[in-house]
Amino acid sequence: MNVAPLALLSGLLTEYSPSAHESSAVRYLVRGMRALGFDAQIDGGGNAVGSLGDGPNEILLLGHIDTVPGFITVERRGEALHGRGAVDAKGPLATFVSAAAQAGASDGWKVTVVGAVGEEGNSPGARYVRDHYSAPRMVVIGEPSGWDHVTLGYKGSLWIDYRLEQDMAHSAASTTSAAEQAVAFWNQLQNFAAQRNAGRPKFFDQVTPSLRGMHSETDGFCDQAHLSINLRLPLDMECASMMAQIYTLAGTAQVEIQDCVPAYRGEKNTPLVRAFLAAIRQTGGQPGFMLKTGTSDMNILGPAWGCPIVAYGPGDSNLDHTPQEHILVPEYLQGVQVLAKALQLVMV
Repeated sequence: MNVAPLALLSGLLTEYSPSAHESSAVRYLVRGMRALGFDAQIDGGGNAVGSLGDGPNEILLLGHIDTVPGFITVERRGEALHGRGAVDAKGPLATFVSAAAQAGASDGWKVTVVGAVGEEGNSPGARYVRDHYSAPRMVVIGEPSGWDHVTLGYKGSLWIDYRLEQDMAHSAASTTSAAEQAVAFWNQLQNFAAQRNAGRPKFFDQVTPSLRGMHSETDGFCDQAHLSINLRLPLDMECASMMAQIYTLAGTAQVEIQDCVPAYRGEKNTPLVRAFLAAIRQTGGQPGFMLKTGTSDMNILGPAWGCPIVAYGPGDSNLDHTPQEHILVPEYLQGVQVLAKALQLVMV
């Protein structure tokens, strides 16, 4: 098995692994880590896990091995390697494995790489790690930041289902249809967000609703409407307070929470962050920080463990989930070098 950095990523991309169908990719990654000298296996949550060293101080590198649906033929075109997950987030995950193998584990340290399942769903892999692993000293989450940037935080995410059912009425009657009431609810929710966001110019600080699905129907007796809505939440908006507002706007409709993950932002002045900044500079880059408007496994592990945490990985996050998803090979290889240097710097 060829486990050079580029071959490892190419092989991982070939193992198509949309959420809930990651088993072949997990097995591939375990084989790859074993070939690189890791003590590797599949844990009880279905994650691929590999460790180097056995010291009491652990740094955990957790990236997700699942992707959104939509197979993209794995091929290299010039400097670009195309494939589903090249950016989100098999590129960062392969970076973790290759960099950890290159850096090794110093005395007193253990480096653990986790290829977590289900991040594009409700993160069962990361939740298993949170509930069954001991808290490490430091955590790096595998998400695209660009090789010369570090991500410090992510917005929260609230998924709701809105459902309204009522007796059917004639179209000439004065009764407002279920579909019309659903549209009115959506408009009110947008108005609430706009008012709440006034004076908050940074997108990271705003409540941002997104209508992800809508459906209405009637069987001649019952008039029904259904909306699927996602809201991205800022640090100062808890799930409970957002839901209280939603219940007020929904009136008699039924609203169910499908999932809610609060926003999280890690500390900036930590040994882990300083190691990344130094490693980026040593590799010829000018480091910068990012705050992401999406959500990642950092939102699961950061609050639970309270240790230094960042997200890092080569790749352009604008290509996440797109038909054009690809990673530039030179950037990927630079990411491996940055992370290997950062690991060596923190394990002293």
